[in-house]
Amino acid sequence: MSDTHSQATAGLLNTDWNPRDLPAGADTRNVVLRTQDGAATGGSLYQPPGGSDTVVCVMHPREFMACHYLIPDIVGAGYAAWSQSPRSVGNDLRLEHEIALHDVAAGLRFLREQGFRRIVLLGNSGGAGLYAFYVQQSRLAGAERLARTPAGRPTGLAELDMPQVDGLVFVGPHPGQGALLMNCIDPSVIVEGDVMSVDPELDPLSPRNGYRGRDTRYAPEFVQRYRQAQRLRVERIDALARELIAKRQAARQRLKTAGESVSAQDRRLAAHTPIINVWRTDADLRCFDLALDPSDRKFGSLWGTDPYASNFGAVGFARQCTPESWLSTWSGLSSRATLAQAAASLVQPTLVVEYTGDQACFPSDVKRIVDALAATDKTHLRVRGDHHGRALAAGEELGRTIAGRHLADWLREKFPR
Repeated sequence: MSDTHSQATAGLLNTDWNPRDLPAGADTRNVVLRTQDGAATGGSLYQPPGGSDTVVCVMHPREFMACHYLIPDIVGAGYAAWSQSPRSVGNDLRLEHEIALHDVAAGLRFLREQGFRRIVLLGNSGGAGLYAFYVQQSRLAGAERLARTPAGRPTGLAELDMPQVDGLVFVGPHPGQGALLMNCIDPSVIVEGDVMSVDPELDPLSPRNGYRGRDTRYAPEFVQRYRQAQRLRVERIDALARELIAKRQAARQRLKTAGESVSAQDRRLAAHTPIINVWRTDADLRCFDLALDPSDRKFGSLWGTDPYASNFGAVGFARQCTPESWLSTWSGLSSRATLAQAAASLVQPTLVVEYTGDQACFPSDVKRIVDALAATDKTHLRVRGDHHGRALAAGEELGRTIAGRHLADWLREKFPR
């Protein structure tokens, strides 16, 4: 089974993974589904020889996961695996997590219809926040669920059939896409939209502030000031997003009231969906100063070892968003799809696998996640590997292989066949 997910997510050439096939006799079925709100989604169902009444689901809000590296371990342990596709694979331009819950629900309804008695959700990386959000909302009565997205769009969650689940697995989980971005957005941007505007007092790549390549050390005072400035930048983008939404909504109201007599400009404003370019989003100080939140990680981020290329380049987290997707997905202040907000609702048996060289999920993040989980049955395992389970040193066993064995053991213990 090939693994495209790690390359697509990290934007890196993966040179130390080995493809693994499903066990002999396993069955694969690809399906297309229609969500309750009318969108198309789908997935791949992998059954072990002889079948299983327990299925482990893998999904990410924007990535294609049909070749996820843990699927052979799941099926090899005697359990079915379900790889869910979001409605917009590889594109989070319009991603609103409240709406993405319709995609999750469509997959779980299909699985219940297929006769699966037990469902386990496996959230890897950004999939952790999505699945945690789903479980939080699914445990509420319809009238208590979120009625609107942060941008004000009706969610349709009150009427959504949201099947319950029996177990949770988080592998390399970051605390949510908005929470992730809060830590890595560059606060030294002076003018939003001007990628070259830099406040020297906040520049993370300036020697005067402590940057010296692999010998970088930031003073505690700078770190504190930097974190406060990151929050202020997110607040500014939030305000911009809400202003753009308000302008469009006002134009739509005028169109509704005036009808054919409305101005051409209002017609344009009512129809237009603005795009926000969010530059410089790869500047988590922990990626450069390895003494901050120490771990086995190497210098650099998920996007590479050259912070100028990754921070100023075209590819990166949240690079282009609609105002709606910014508020729902990437804002660390407005997004509700976070493990911090959902953890108190997660009572199912839970396995957390932490990669010790992770450059997106740091030790303090994992500790907060594990501590906040309401589950009384929770297991936290630490495995040497990077964010995608690759080896940290030549000759070492792949972290993903070790994680796969731990996952198989945990499934057999908690959900015996």
